[in-house]
Parts: sequence; structure tokens; C-alpha cells
Amino acid sequence: MSSRSDSGSGEDSLDRLLPGPPITAPRRKSTSQTKTEPPLLRTGTRTIYTAGRPPWYDEHGAQSKEAFVIGLCGGSASGKTTVANKIIEALDVPWVVLLSMDSFYKVLTPEEQTLAASNDYNFDHPGAFDFELLVATVKRLKQGKSVKIPVYDFTTHGRQKDWKTVYGASVVIFEGIMSFADKELLELLDMKIFVDTDSDIRLVRRLRRDITERGRDIEGVIKQYNKFVKPAFEQYIEPYIRLADIVVPRGGGNMVAIDLIVQHVHKQMEERELSVRAVLASAQKTQPLPQTLSVLEGTPQVKGLHTIIRNQETSRDEFIFYSKRLMRLLIEHALTFLPSQPCTVQTPQGQEYEGKSSFSGKGITGVSILRAGETMEPALRAVCKDVRIGKILIQTNLDSGEPELHYLRLPKDISEDHVILMDSTVSTGAAAMMAVRVLLDHEVQEENIALVSLLMAELGVHSVAYAFPKVKIITTAVDKSVDDFLQVIPGIGDFGDRYFGTDGGSSGWSGDEEQERPKQQT
Repeated sequence: MSSRSDSGSGEDSLDRLLPGPPITAPRRKSTSQTKTEPPLLRTGTRTIYTAGRPPWYDEHGAQSKEAFVIGLCGGSASGKTTVANKIIEALDVPWVVLLSMDSFYKVLTPEEQTLAASNDYNFDHPGAFDFELLVATVKRLKQGKSVKIPVYDFTTHGRQKDWKTVYGASVVIFEGIMSFADKELLELLDMKIFVDTDSDIRLVRRLRRDITERGRDIEGVIKQYNKFVKPAFEQYIEPYIRLADIVVPRGGGNMVAIDLIVQHVHKQMEERELSVRAVLASAQKTQPLPQTLSVLEGTPQVKGLHTIIRNQETSRDEFIFYSKRLMRLLIEHALTFLPSQPCTVQTPQGQEYEGKSSFSGKGITGVSILRAGETMEPALRAVCKDVRIGKILIQTNLDSGEPELHYLRLPKDISEDHVILMDSTVSTGAAAMMAVRVLLDHEVQEENIALVSLLMAELGVHSVAYAFPKVKIITTAVDKSVDDFLQVIPGIGDFGDRYFGTDGGSSGWSGDEEQERPKQQT
């Protein structure tokens, strides 16, 4: 195929695009010398993509609010990424995803690869972008779900094999030269910003970048700019300034405009705040315990183990030893709820035995809610050979009292597995619900999730069962109530501190839940 011309077949597939001004003359195609994909970041120098996300669901476990999506449009070297980073720094919110349109260039055909190698393929044309994938990605991010983002290699003009997995956010900032070009994409943007930088400044930036970073000569850069980049801006990009809610002249140096943007985003986020834990704690759960709950049989052995680990006088060594015994019993009990198939085998005596085939690691993933849930991993590994393990870190915000998601690491293709979600104790169920919500957002089937905990409060059982009626809830004991600090009563104390021998005064860790006590409201 030849390169897409302005009046050629490349336009036939662009019905979804917003119309630009009339095309006056065909142009040769240019190669947009764009940057590599920026990191998915928050403020400062941290590059993790999860950092303290508050609940994005209600007490029903359903999506309660969408991410606030900001679209940044502007010409090449106009300073879009600089503006995005300054917005992120000024917002100072813990969960922001910066998404670059550069990641969504189409995979080129061999013929187009040849054109690209000779700088005759137009990367500044709307047809160069995979808008279908881009729209689907932004939709999922707006819904708070995980997405896989392609990594585009500008050397080979193709996508790398490994894509980046990114989770949804409170704020999504999407930047690119064609950010406003697609009708469906435009509808997903809550705020549209056009970065308007003088063409001479953009040319100087391109000269500096292409000469110092890409080893090009000044004549070649100027020729490329005049022949390809400037016409592309005038025809495809500049007309979309009329669609912007805010125009930012001078790019990242315009702090007045950036401050106004940040104020508006803060207001929008305040309106979307909710207090899940308070709602759960105030709920009156008078109905019987749900059928999805299974409590380990209270044998004398189980009662004896509880007596030891609940006793405040028990030493740390004994607490660890007897907790591990109880965990092993609990995990064995949880595995009985996994599906099995009839299976006939031959015994060494040559006789048939009709039994069951069970999971031996494949098809099971254990996910621990850090840090206390991690103590249950050895018990799971002991009975499930080669089981995969994922981790979710949830901490309690000591000012709001709400759980916050700080980190997650889940195995690939977890959506196909049965997941054993592990935590030591569950009181209100807020953190457990957040962990379940994370799994659902990663396409794990609700009926394939088993929440496994040593101790639960009735409130937590009801909360999880009400929000997620297909999740299996498995524990060794259910206590009647929680105190004013949302700790299980009579309880077991702070399991993590007792197990790891740490002082609970400043840990901030939360499994759900026998956690550091939040500050009292005055």
C-alpha cells in the first residue's frame, strides 16, 4: 500500500473523526518525530502507578464514580507533556495516569514500513492512529478498570511484544496531537485543554530535540518541519482549538491557567468523594448469615487454637506456631470448595479406585492482602504445588478512615483462575471489598473468588456478601461485633503486629483490618 494521502483511501475509514477544514491540496506524508511513551506517574519522582487510591465503588460493590478524564491537544513540541506533569504536581492527588497518544500508532504493513523508513509515511495523519483501541482503553480507565497499553517502538515502527498493564485512576490525563480528532473519544473527555504555543517556539524546541537527541542536521530538521509538520498542524490540529474548554497559551510556563485547571479538577473530585467504611459501619445487618459463608467446624482442636492465639499473654513464638496450624486447616477447608471431576485410577495392586481429580496448582492463584494476609501464603503453597501468588497493598488513611489501594501485583491471565483471597481478619469488610473489586476489574469471575480469613466480624461477612453475593466467604470463626475503632470484638488483636513483632503505633498497614486505629474526630 502507498502512504495515505489527504484525498485517498485513508479517509474512507475515518467516518468517526470530526471534520477539519476543507482540504486544499494533497500533501506528501511526514514522519512525526515523537517522544517515547511517558511513564505512568504521580507527583514527584515516584513512577508507581498505584499510590493510595480511595474506594471507587459503593457499599453495593458497584462502580460509584468514574475517573475524571482530561484531554490535552496541541501541536508537536507545544509542551503538552510538560503541562500534564505540572497539572499532576499541582493536583497532588495520589492516583493519576498519564496516557500518551504515541502508544496508539497503528501497526504498519510491510509496505508502510518501507515508507516510514524513508520518511514518506504520514504519522501526523489521523489515520495513523488506532482510535478503536484508544477509545476502548480510555473507556476502561474511566470505569476504573485495568487496561493493557501497547508500547510503540519508533525505531521499528511497530509494537513491542510486552504491553504495559495499568490500573484505573482517579484522574486520567490523555495527551496527543490528535486528542480531539475522534468523536467517541471526545465524548469521554471531562475537560478539554488545548496547548497553544507559538510556532517559532515549537520549531526551536524541535531543532534542539532532533539535533541534540537524535543526531540530525539543522537543514534536515527545518526541511521536515516546513514540508510536513507545519502543514499537518494547520490542517489537522489547529482547527480543534474551537473544541477546547480551556486554551493554555505558552504551554507549561502558564501557571495561571494550570492553577485554574487544578482548582476545577479538585472541585470535581470533592464532589465524587464517598465514605464506604462509614456506610458499612452504620449499616444494620439483622438478617441471618449468608449461605456463601462457610465456617471451619469448631472442633476441640480449632477451639484450642483460637484460645491460644486470642490470649494476650501468648508469646510471639507460640502465636506464630499456632496461627500457622490454624491457617493450614483453613486453607485445606477452602480447597474443598474448588471444582473437581470424577477420576478413576489404578492402584499399585492393579485395582481401580474411583476418586476425584483436584487442582494441583494450575488454575489457582492466591492473592494476599498485605501485610497480614501474606502470612497465609506458606500454608497455601504447602497444599497447592506451584500455585501462583499475587499481592494487594491496602492501607487505611488515618485522616479519612477510608481504605486506600497503594499497590497491586497480579499474575498474568488471572481472569482464568480460581482466586483464593487471603487476609488475617475482616471487620467492616471495606478493605476486603476493595480487594474483591480489584479482582473483578481484572476480569476474575465473581464466583471464582474465595475470601479466606482467620477471623471475621458479622458486619464484614454481611458487607462482602451483600456487595458480592457470589464470592465464597471462608473463615475459622465469626465474632459478633466491632468496637468504636472498627476492631473485631472479642477479636484477636492486631494480627500483623503480633505475628511480625512490630509496634502498631505507626505502621499504617491494613489487611482489613485489625489495623492501626484511625484518629478520632474532634
